[in-house]
Formats: sequence, C-alpha cells, structure tokens
Amino acid sequence: MSLEKLNGAPVLVVGAGIMGAGIAQVAAQAGHRVFLHDAREGAAAEAKARLAKSLDALVAKGKLDADSAAQTLARIEAASGLEAAVGAGLVVEAIVEQLEAKRALFRQLEAIVADDCVLATNTSSISVTAIANGLQRPQRLVGMHFFNPVPVMKLVEVVSGLQTDPAVAAAIFELGKRWAKVPVHARSTPGFIVNRIARPYYAESLALLLERAATPPVLDACLRGAGFRMGPCELMDLIGHDTNFAVTNSVYEANFQDKRYMPSLVQREMVDGGLFGRKSGRGFYQYPNDAPALPVALHEAPAHASEVTVHGDDAIADFLEQAATAALAAQGWGPARVRESDWTGLAIDGQRLVLTDGRCASELAVSMSTHEVAVFDRPLSLPAAPGTALAFAVADGASEHWRSQAAAWLAALGFAPLPVADAPGLVVARTVAMLVNEAADAVLQGVCTPAGADAAMKLGVNYPAGPFEWLAGWSVAGVASVIDALDAEYRGERYRVSPWLRRQRGAN
Repeated sequence: MSLEKLNGAPVLVVGAGIMGAGIAQVAAQAGHRVFLHDAREGAAAEAKARLAKSLDALVAKGKLDADSAAQTLARIEAASGLEAAVGAGLVVEAIVEQLEAKRALFRQLEAIVADDCVLATNTSSISVTAIANGLQRPQRLVGMHFFNPVPVMKLVEVVSGLQTDPAVAAAIFELGKRWAKVPVHARSTPGFIVNRIARPYYAESLALLLERAATPPVLDACLRGAGFRMGPCELMDLIGHDTNFAVTNSVYEANFQDKRYMPSLVQREMVDGGLFGRKSGRGFYQYPNDAPALPVALHEAPAHASEVTVHGDDAIADFLEQAATAALAAQGWGPARVRESDWTGLAIDGQRLVLTDGRCASELAVSMSTHEVAVFDRPLSLPAAPGTALAFAVADGASEHWRSQAAAWLAALGFAPLPVADAPGLVVARTVAMLVNEAADAVLQGVCTPAGADAAMKLGVNYPAGPFEWLAGWSVAGVASVIDALDAEYRGERYRVSPWLRRQRGAN
C-alpha cells in the first residue's frame, strides 16, 4: 500500500456519531469523496445535516470561506449500506467500542472492498491485533485513533497490530499529514500512547484524595498552576467518571492487574452513586456551575531574618536566589548562596524551606536534625507567574510560627502557597514524575518514541509539555528520587522506576 493509492481515494466512514462525523469532515476537507454510513437508519443523513450547521457557523465566524464549506459538504454522501465501500481506498470504522462488533463489521467489509483497500479502526482502547483476528487479510488493518473533536484536535495515533503491514502504517501516517493532522506511530498495547501515559494524571490525585491529603479545588489549582489547562478533578468531571473509570479498568485488566493502573475506590464510589460529573450535574463539583475558585489567601510578610541562604545549583535555585533578593531588598541585603548543597531551597535562620525530592517534610526534618522544615512542590516553569498556586507541607513537629512563616516566605517569593498534608511528592512533583515514568516504560516496550510521546501528550490531551521535555528540564535522578520515595512510603508494586530510566541514570 502506498500513499499515492490513498491520496484522493474515496473513503467510507462507518459510524455517524460525533467521532465518525468528525472524521468524515476532515477527510472531505482534504479533498476525498466520503461515504458516511451508520447502522441506524437516517443517522448518517442527520449527521450530515448537523455538519452543515457547523460549517455554516464557521463561515459566519470568518473561520472558513463559504465555497470551501459548500465543497466539503458536497463531498459527503450519506450511504444507506456498506456496498458504498466497493470503490473505497480506505474504510475508517468509528462504531461502538466492542470487540465482536468491530470484528463482525470488518469481516463484512472484506467481502465488499477491493484487496488493496485499507481498513482502519478508530478504537481508543481495543487491541488492533485482536480486531484483526480472523480477517482474511489482517495485514491491512491499522488503528487510526482520532481525538474529539476530530476537526480541532491535531493528533492521530497510527496503531500497528502484530500483523499490520508496515507499509500500510506508513501510508496512513503520511495520509494523516495530508489531512492536516500530526500522526504518531504506536504499537497496539493497552491504552496505546495517550490513554496509557495519562493514567497517572488522574491516579495520583485520586490517591491523594483517598488519604485526604488535599481537596479537589486545591489539587486542581496546583496542577493548573503547573500549566495544565484543567486540573484532574475538573477534567474527570468533564470526561465523566463512568467513562474515565471504565478506561482505567480496561487498562488495568488488559495489563493483568498491574498495580500501576489500579482503579480508585474514590472514583468507584462516585460511579456507584451516579456522580458522573457534568453529565449528571454533580461529580467533584456541582453543575451547571464550574469548579469553584479558591479564595484568595492573605499572607503576612516574612518576619525579619538575620540570615537567608539559597541552597542548590539548578534553575530552581537560581530563581529562588532572584526572588529572595527581591524579597529582602527593603532590608538592604540579599541571600547567601551554597551551590554544593545536597538539597534545593532556603535556609532562614536555621529553618528549612525545601524543594521536594519526594520525601515527606517530617522525614527530612529527621535527616536535617530540626523540626522547622517545610517542603514545597516543584514549579514546572520559571519564572513563575505571580500568584502561581504551589503546594507545601510542614513537618509534624514544626512550630506554629514556622508553619505561618513557611507560607509567608512562599508568598514573598511570588507564589500562592496552598497547604496540603505531609504526603510524599506533594502534588505536581509526584504526578509529573509518574507521567514521565509511564512514558519511559512505553518507550522501553516499543509503544512509541520519546518524540512521539511528547507530541501525543501535548496534542492529544493538551499537556503544557511532553514527558521527555519535563525530564530534560528536571533530571533522571530527580524523577527516580520522587518515585523511590513514594515506593518507600506506600510499599507495593505501583511505584517502581522504569528500567528505561534506571538505564539512563546509569549512563549519566
């Protein structure tokens, strides 16, 4: 199979739901004649009518010219039967997420289409290898996983099963580019790239909620402060807890109950209670109102200090030095700097404000021989915008004075400090470390490349950076330190550093 045979060839899209209609629109905009079919009578015609309204709206907003809209619509034909696929060069399936239904459809199609017609499935979670089982020509079946809304989202995962012909995957990859998408190659493993790597974004917040370390508004504020468009709790409300829980269960079962993907008791209870999120009117938050904003906290100015020292020799320590210098300017002096330190943060008259390395503040207090220890979360981008939410925790034995002063100093450095329980890795550090770790395992297992993982997560779920971009700005040792601390605290199979990261650490 070559790109030349696919370029401009007729396309049959089976399934006229939101995804199928979106795929039909994208193919038609790229110049293909598109047949849209749905098993429910009249569904394809209804989808085309909705598409016409959507295109008209784009024209009215000046985002699409009227001729292009008319030509796109004219290229789409509602097809009453699969026989429309006789002359198709490509069939894209976007029906219900059920293995047997997809297998049955492709067996029907093989009796209709030409031998060189490519068969593509838009499945988001079912094995492409399993779908191809029983086909006469399994080598021509490939995953073409789009993201919703299809006309807007740039990513398409090109998923190869065990029998997928590499030439077919290559042709679909190039076709994706012609369709103005950013394709990434993926191997058919549970969750592919995005749904697999994204699991920790939800799982770590659910774990913190289970132990009552923080509230949903605090977790969401911290991760939005790290650059994510939506916090995990509000995002789960948007997706629907029933859907999110089902995907988590699917990945968990497909990985033989690997503890890294274990579903959460918190989310199961919400699903059992019908608290699905926006679709039911209540999830972590009440709807139609959006997630409530955190009240603006007012912090006292730091008390007069006799000695302030910045510890560390990285970009965060550099930022702390600049911010502390500005905070102390009114007193006419600035901080000292110790670059050869084994920790990053501030020493303030013997008190310690420490960047988390994964260990709890109370554990650090023992190793530093002082009760006056607070840990703060990892800021992902510096310089941080004023008022960026940042989690912090204080050692159990710390004085009330230091508890208030830790928050005062973080506020003076430009952050909006949010207190959480003294949990390992706090919020952002543990979440990002686990996202990096999951991506590293995906690369280790040949699911994708580092560049593919970065592109997939930025384009598929709008992450502010890709996992390997975060790794480059952090360090292998730093990520491994957080995960090892989580494992030391919780003991089990969930927190284990990817062998890929271990090998990188050994090579550095």
